[in-house]
Amino acid sequence: MAYLKLIRIKNLIIITLLQILLRYGLIIPILEKYNIEPALSDINFFLLVFSTILLAASGYVINDYFDLRTDRINRPENVIVGKLVKRRIALLLHVLFSFTGVFIGLYIAYITRKENYVFMYIFIPAILWSYSTILKKQVLIGNLSIAFLTAIVPYLVVSLEFAALERVHGREIINSTACSLAWFWTTGFAFFAFITTLTREIIKDIQDIQGDKAIGCKTLPIEIGVPYSKAIVSILSIASVVAIWLIFSLMNNFSSIPYATPFLLIFITLPYTYLVYTIVTATTPAHFGKASAISKWIMLFGVLFIAMAGYNFR
Repeated sequence: MAYLKLIRIKNLIIITLLQILLRYGLIIPILEKYNIEPALSDINFFLLVFSTILLAASGYVINDYFDLRTDRINRPENVIVGKLVKRRIALLLHVLFSFTGVFIGLYIAYITRKENYVFMYIFIPAILWSYSTILKKQVLIGNLSIAFLTAIVPYLVVSLEFAALERVHGREIINSTACSLAWFWTTGFAFFAFITTLTREIIKDIQDIQGDKAIGCKTLPIEIGVPYSKAIVSILSIASVVAIWLIFSLMNNFSSIPYATPFLLIFITLPYTYLVYTIVTATTPAHFGKASAISKWIMLFGVLFIAMAGYNFR
């Protein structure tokens, strides 16, 4: 159980769902609508998902490894590394996850002829290590880096699929309507993942302000204060809801999705409203922990909406 908590199994499930639903619930229906067979095999796609969750798990492990001091202050009852899992075991897991994830990523880059992805798969572990040691202690830089890495997750699926398709159909597949639609929808979900993650990262910084101050961090709440940080989270949340409904009202493909209106109202708008209320009224770390959990549910509902979006192309 301790090891599952260490690798953030719930987060890994969301990442897995995101990539699986994006491929089988959205991209493949788009391809089938235009009579195009997917070129990336199921086995290679599984390897893509496996490499993604391995790299994500390595990031969670090394983050806990270096966060031992702050965790002892912020949430001593939830400390795992050094208490339930030995530090050398945690470091070994990080190395094992990182090297395996990178090796699989390099293989995928080779078979799809995406040579530039070699640098990306080397770059990701470096960013995760830098985040845990340096970036997370700086104003917004750590938050933005994690949000950026989260946004890459859906892009990997569509990019590698069309890289494989390009080997079969040539360059013209990149200029096809199917490719444009796939990238359009993926960009929307990637941006949603980016904003949701950024919001949650700021919330977590507010929650952890006591421990972060103790080790000399310069996070957003420490530098500009909790009230202003709460205002930024509220603005990002409200802007997200407004953007979603604006796109919904302007895009025909969006508004024609069955049950999209009640889904967006019940599972996106209301949770966002509750998130803003929770943030505005929050005064203790427990309150901010609750807000962080709400933002995770919003992310999950956003991921599940992928299947509904894909139904529009069946």
